[in-house]
Amino acid sequence: MSNNTATLSSNHGAAGADTGARYHVRDHHPENGTLLGFWIYLMSDCLLFASLFASFAVLGRNYAGGPSGAELFDLQLVAINTAFLLVSSITFGFAMIAAQAKNLAKTQLWLGVTGILGACFLALEIYEFYHLIHQGAGPARSAFLTAFFSLVGTHGLHVLFGIVWLITLMFQLPKHGITPENMRRLSCLSMFWHFLDVVWIFVFTFVYLMGVLP
Repeated sequence: MSNNTATLSSNHGAAGADTGARYHVRDHHPENGTLLGFWIYLMSDCLLFASLFASFAVLGRNYAGGPSGAELFDLQLVAINTAFLLVSSITFGFAMIAAQAKNLAKTQLWLGVTGILGACFLALEIYEFYHLIHQGAGPARSAFLTAFFSLVGTHGLHVLFGIVWLITLMFQLPKHGITPENMRRLSCLSMFWHFLDVVWIFVFTFVYLMGVLP
């Protein structure tokens, strides 16, 4: 009886060990799973901005007796702001090159420059909003201004989120190094930042340049 019990225990232990070996998962994170998920997020963000652009296309000429874009927009200021964001995309590219070379100091340097340029962009956008509201051209003035503040403001919130994400990574990199996980986060932020640049090019062309046309 004791021999049978020992045999059963031995078989049960072997089966348990075999089951454990069979179902042991070494990596719970599927390869390229984060990047795929982030691409899906960017596609949903495309739908968000597409709806905002569509709203502006419909409402962009409804001034309700108020000022038009030709009267409000300062193209020189907007051009400077556009330059800040486009150059920040280049500096982020330098940060990615440095990260791929495992150069932590240069990665941090270029991320810092990117963050400063993004903050300058955001500061000028806030100044523009403040100036418009001070002139009495707030979002409640007309359908045109409602659509304008919704579209440009949503883009500005995305830039703010990108800056917060960038600062978080700048704290993580010295602590953990340029690990595969941090490289994956940098790659996602890089896609996000370049996506915002592309959206802003459409904003600059569709809202500002076309907005000053009679």
